[in-house]
Amino acid sequence: METIQNEYLTVEVSDMGAELQSIKDGDNREYLWQAGALWPRRSPILFPIVCSVENDTYRVDGKEYHLPRHGFARDTRFTLISQGDEKVTYALHETEETLKVYPFCFNLAVTYKLKENQIHVIWHVENTDTRDIYFQIGGHPAFLAPGCKEGSDLKGIIRLDNDEQLTGLKSYIDGSHEMTEIELGIKEGLILFNDDFFANDSVKIHNSQTHRAELLNPDGTTAVAVDYKCPIIAFWSPYQKKAPFVCIEPWYGLGDPRGYQGEFRDKPFMNHLQPGASFMSEYVITIGDKKAI
Repeated sequence: METIQNEYLTVEVSDMGAELQSIKDGDNREYLWQAGALWPRRSPILFPIVCSVENDTYRVDGKEYHLPRHGFARDTRFTLISQGDEKVTYALHETEETLKVYPFCFNLAVTYKLKENQIHVIWHVENTDTRDIYFQIGGHPAFLAPGCKEGSDLKGIIRLDNDEQLTGLKSYIDGSHEMTEIELGIKEGLILFNDDFFANDSVKIHNSQTHRAELLNPDGTTAVAVDYKCPIIAFWSPYQKKAPFVCIEPWYGLGDPRGYQGEFRDKPFMNHLQPGASFMSEYVITIGDKKAI
């Protein structure tokens, strides 16, 4: 476990999965779900797939490989590369074991950097192979829902930066989806979520319709804001578990549409790197923004 800290935030990160473990403000108030029976994770990194491949099976040049939901990075120990008072970087590269399930050579670096009351989560994927590689990457941070307690009804408000009618993808409780667009019924950019909002697993907004999501306090101020550049943002909480958290998930990728039998490289929202090329992006978590409705 490593800790980075400034006058606004104290953040802990584990080398297992390079996963955020804790986000506390200057008053020692925790903002991240602390794992447990309802969900054993806190903020896993999804790589080299986001969501699932059909029957945990996918094809590269006709050969079948097998990966569990969200890939292997979240269950793999990263190497600590560097650490300062306000910045820490972890790295992961291919091994004999990863090549059995993902036949590409790569370097994945994950950096957490503090800037006042913000956490910049930076992903850097490098193709170290001699051929093109394909991958997906995403975040899955679980934020405590203000005013909610474990075992009580989940409810809250998320404000988006787009007050027009938004569309999402038709999803199912098993986590699968179709590439069929549906209207989400979000009015004036406000998601009034409760347990029923997650009756079909995660709610996925695709095609870069939004770039900011704010989880609001009961008084309308912002508890947590997430800014993202990715094409897909998903929201999730475990259905009918009365969990006191909601995940705000920036994704560069998407699971297989139901029944998909094509090549890995041809999946919707796939990322592609030529030999020697790199991908870099970030999302930003802001704690305690005081912008009210």
